Amino acid sequence: MKNKEKKKDKEKVVYYDDGSTIANMDGVKQKSIIPKTDNNRPKSTGREKLKTFFEAFKMMLIPTGVALLVLLILYLIFMLIGNYAN
Repeated sequence: MKNKEKKKDKEKVVYYDDGSTIANMDGVKQKSIIPKTDNNRPKSTGREKLKTFFEAFKMMLIPTGVALLVLLILYLIFMLIGNYAN
């Protein structure tokens, strides 16, 4: 027991409930950091929105085509199995 030291008991933390909740913010008087109207924010043009749309569309085109091809192949396989079963 010479090598081992006695473990100290951890001090227990006591929490006191003052009855306030996160939703009850009546005592907070701090002004908002973010202004309600920000006229300096960048605005996108219609051309930029269309460019973004078509870039996203091109990214989705190949995976969508692959998924439709897989569904078509499964449909044809099950259709052929159904015809031979009769």
